[in-house]
Amino acid sequence: MSAISVGQAVVLGAVEGVTEFLPVSSTGHLKITEGLMGIPVDDNAVIGFSAVIQVGAIAAVLVYFFKDIVRILSAWFRGLRNPEERYHHDYKFAWWVICATIPIVAVGLVAKPLIEGPLASLWVVAGSLIVGSGVMWAADRMGRHKRGEDDTSFKDAMLVGSSQILALLFPGFSRSGATMSTALILHLDRVAATRLSFFIGIPALTGAGLYELKDALGTGAGALPLAVGTAVSFVVAYASIAWLLRFVAKHSFNAFVIYRIVIGLLLFGLLGAGVL
Repeated sequence: MSAISVGQAVVLGAVEGVTEFLPVSSTGHLKITEGLMGIPVDDNAVIGFSAVIQVGAIAAVLVYFFKDIVRILSAWFRGLRNPEERYHHDYKFAWWVICATIPIVAVGLVAKPLIEGPLASLWVVAGSLIVGSGVMWAADRMGRHKRGEDDTSFKDAMLVGSSQILALLFPGFSRSGATMSTALILHLDRVAATRLSFFIGIPALTGAGLYELKDALGTGAGALPLAVGTAVSFVVAYASIAWLLRFVAKHSFNAFVIYRIVIGLLLFGLLGAGVL
């Protein structure tokens, strides 16, 4: 019997879709939801399931930014063939995304037992939600919001890409929160920071989902729950991306900061009371 039912897969897919690209920690919300539903958060099948349904959210990014991705990849392929094209920003940006993915892949492979063991605790999630809120609050105030997407550099991409390691090691910190905060500290405006977070996350999250697929199927996650969870994640994530880009164009990250603190404190309370 599957470790996760189809009904649970629908709920988890929706949670993943809503939270994957919002700076509130999809991993943290998935673990909280799993705990409330009585699903063991440290079970290998559950960990694999969580990684695989992220592919649905990533597919939503690919569809939403399809024209941008085609433009960037076209410039990259042209640059591989023609040296004169290598001065184009899109060609360089493609290489930056590739290079920015290397740190999180290296850490993910080396620290996998730690990530799936002690750091998978809900106590870590609660603490990371609150600490990450402080980082986000500070970054939003430190940043001058004066640089657009065309002003990004290799240094920006590497720093933003490397910041994903925080979310990898500390579930609850939020990959989006870490990358957006880093981009804000580098003085990118909120829309540019959000879009850069999307593009930087595509290779890492897609790779994680594909890497975990065999283990997820082999440890009892079930093919049908995986398919359902991934499909729901795609639909909900697409709507979430569209909303987030409109939101950050006119608002600060204060709402996310407050929300994360409330959820973190609530989680500490539930853990302390033995509810989770």
